[in-house]
Amino acid sequence: MQVLRRTIWTTLKQSGRLDALSQLQNEIPMRVSKNLTSFPDILFLPALSRRFTNHSSCKKQWTSLVKDFSLPNLRENPYVKLARLDKPIGTWLLYLPGAWSISLASEAGHVSDFWLLSLFGIGAILLRGAGCTINDLWDSRLDRLVERSKSRPLASGEVTKKQALFFVSAQLLGGLPILLSLNMYSQLLGASSLCLVTLYPLAKRVTFWPQLVLGLTFNWGALLGWVAVKGSLDLPALFLYGAGVAWTLIYDTIYAHQDKLDDKRIGIRSTALYFGDRTDRWLFFFSGIHSSLLLLAGYSAEQTAPYYTSVIIGSFHLWRQIFRTNYDDPEECAKTFRSNRNYGLIILLGICAGNFVRTKRHE
Repeated sequence: MQVLRRTIWTTLKQSGRLDALSQLQNEIPMRVSKNLTSFPDILFLPALSRRFTNHSSCKKQWTSLVKDFSLPNLRENPYVKLARLDKPIGTWLLYLPGAWSISLASEAGHVSDFWLLSLFGIGAILLRGAGCTINDLWDSRLDRLVERSKSRPLASGEVTKKQALFFVSAQLLGGLPILLSLNMYSQLLGASSLCLVTLYPLAKRVTFWPQLVLGLTFNWGALLGWVAVKGSLDLPALFLYGAGVAWTLIYDTIYAHQDKLDDKRIGIRSTALYFGDRTDRWLFFFSGIHSSLLLLAGYSAEQTAPYYTSVIIGSFHLWRQIFRTNYDDPEECAKTFRSNRNYGLIILLGICAGNFVRTKRHE
């Protein structure tokens, strides 16, 4: 028996199996490893090793799967980046004009229509993602030449144009039930916005005012929200739409200053390049238009003191953006741009508070 054990031991050592067994001895529980010197256990170890290795492999695969769907890894998903879900500020800026309009159209004494606000929120996520995908389809060649955008999925090759077309189709189909849940006038108005969505990427190639085209596109919700509540397009909605366009000219000009050197080099046009050193004066002018139209929208909708207070507070917020931003510092421009979410929420809070204290005209 001892001769047989030595023969097997020598064979295992020569074949390299003994090293594997020694490594396994360090991995499995000590109650097993203490008996490795006995002959029956040596014969049993290969099977035990396979079972242990399979268990370890499954555990690693499960851990990897969970990690892939954890938030940090999800942010690196190319489709998440293509829809800009990792940068929600654009969704906020698309959503807020519609939220203003829905709330402004609400009956006196009612803060807002929370069902419509929820629908518009989901719609903003889908439509903004579709718009960004369409924009990247147009601009993939140019994005490769701009430092800030060269890592985008289409520009870097992570996503093909065919995949992007399927993705944008899925996003638009996802938004269709929301649109169909609104009244007929809203459906027609909502569908017509797709023309502007597709035109914006072209504007930066032919005019120094692509931010104006973006303003007409991004604030379409100000018209749509009012019509969804009232069933008609009235004066307050038009004032609110104009105010939103002026607001977009402010924040997107600041945003465009991030890329002005690259844009100038490759021939892309923007208000940032057109305004140049006079940017603060131009934006102050647009802030005056914006605030005036907000006041007119409130007056025509019979708003109350909380609303007008929010417009005044918001005006100071905009002026602070305009005159304190260093337009030659891309990081500061990005920070100022993102702060417009807070501005939009100030106005929304003012509308809701104004509704709460507003009385009906005939009461």
